[in-house]
Formats: sequence, structure tokens, C-alpha cells
Amino acid sequence: MGKRNLRNLFWKRFRRNGLAVAGGVIVLALFFVAVFAPLLSPYNPDAIDRHNVLMPPGLQHPLGTDDLGRDVMSRMIWGARISLAVGFVAIGIATAIGMLLGALAGYYGGWTDRVIMRFIDIMLSIPTFFLILAVIAFVGSSIWNIMIVIGLTAWMGVARLVRAEFLSLKEREFVLAARAIGASDVRIIFSHVMINSMAPVLVSAVLGVAGAVLVESALSFLGFGVQPPTPSWGNILSLGKDYIELAWWLSVFPGLAILVTVLGYNLLGEGIRDSIDPRLWETERK
Repeated sequence: MGKRNLRNLFWKRFRRNGLAVAGGVIVLALFFVAVFAPLLSPYNPDAIDRHNVLMPPGLQHPLGTDDLGRDVMSRMIWGARISLAVGFVAIGIATAIGMLLGALAGYYGGWTDRVIMRFIDIMLSIPTFFLILAVIAFVGSSIWNIMIVIGLTAWMGVARLVRAEFLSLKEREFVLAARAIGASDVRIIFSHVMINSMAPVLVSAVLGVAGAVLVESALSFLGFGVQPPTPSWGNILSLGKDYIELAWWLSVFPGLAILVTVLGYNLLGEGIRDSIDPRLWETERK
């Protein structure tokens, strides 16, 4: 089956999956909100209005205001930028590290594979969230530190996926042909095998963004993440716990935003995984 036919079959299966399409719509909507935050935000997210403190949702402030009179909707919109930026940068770092180590382990095998896999086992045995908390406590809670630390602690699953793909692909005919014509290991790894192992990595990356958004929100909720006055869904939610009986909207709306974001990425990732499953393709062809 040609690449064009495979692509058409992928999109055909993806469109049939209503949940996957819904996830894709949610993700695209979040992108739109994050990119056009300056245009969509009705107020300056940091503007303090002492005359409108803890106002409930209404026409003037659709999602209410916080304890300083700041518009919650504006802060939610700008917070989308922070959450998505952390998700994509952190998972970009994790994916790059995981692909490199997984490729080396799967392609060379032997002691290289044993050393890398034992290191992965050690990393997996450490409670990741507590490790992130400890590192952030030492290096500080800037947005870049959060991105880097999450990325450096989230690569193990990608590495194992890539290693499994390399173990399967490195004995295929196209790799043997590349070796026969004298292609270097670097060229074989990155120009031949890596390209053919990207499908599961893509699914893992999409699902990983949801996890990174959750981690950033949890860190901000605990006070170790993005610091006020910079808006993020986590620190808005953290403020809400102090006014849970007076201002329910400070907890409900950022909580819903986190829920919908994570749900959207999970649905999209699951839909992509189902659509690229070769066993389902064979069923479709029959």
C-alpha cells in the first residue's frame, strides 16, 4: 500500500472516531486561544480593580474576578499560553532525550542496551513528582526551570518505545541494504530507522503533553510552579481554595480548563493510536 493510500486510510479512520475528532477540536481551540490571547482577553490579566473584588460571573466579568479584582476570564486565557508552552517544551525535551537513548539502546544492543535500560529502570523507580518538587526547590520555580525539569524526568517511556521499534526495524531489508552500500550508523539511525519509528513516538508525545500540563498545574497549585502575578491555571486554582466558600468560580473554571485540556489531548492521542494501528488497517483493507 502506497504512502498516499496509507495517509488516506489514516484520515478515514480518524474521522470515523468521534471522540478523536472531539479531542482534535479541543486541542485546536486551545491553540487558538493561546495564540490570540491578546485579542481574546477582555481585560489586562494583571489589572487590579479594588472596587470589583470577588465579583461573581456576570456581564461585565463573564468568569468573575479574584481577590484583587482581576478578571478571571482574562487570566484564564493568558494562562492557556503558560500551560501549553510548558506542555510542548517539556515534552519536546523529553522526546528528544528518549528518542536518542532509545535509538542507541535498540540499534547497538549489548552493553549499550544494558546500561541504558538499567538507567531507565532507576529513573522509573524514583517517584517522578517528588523528584520534580525537590529539584524545583533547589533551582527555583521559573517557567524555564519547570519546562526543563519536567522534560528531564519524562523521557523514559519514549526511550522504551523507540528501543522496541529499533529492535524490530534494525533487521529489516532496508536497513540491511543501507549497510550493504556503506551507510554509516548515524545515517542508518536517523535517516532510515528513526523515520519509520515515529508513529508510536507521536502518540506518546501527544499523550505526554496532557501529563505535562497536569504536572505544571499541580506545581503551581502547590506554590512551586509559575509564580503570581503571572497567570496559570494552577495558581488560579490555588487561590480558589482560599475562597472556596465565597468564590466558587475561582476553583471551578480553572479546574474545568485543566480537565478539558487533559481530556482533549488524551482523546486525540488515543484516536491517533487507533488510526495508525496496522492491525486495524488490515481489517479495513479486508
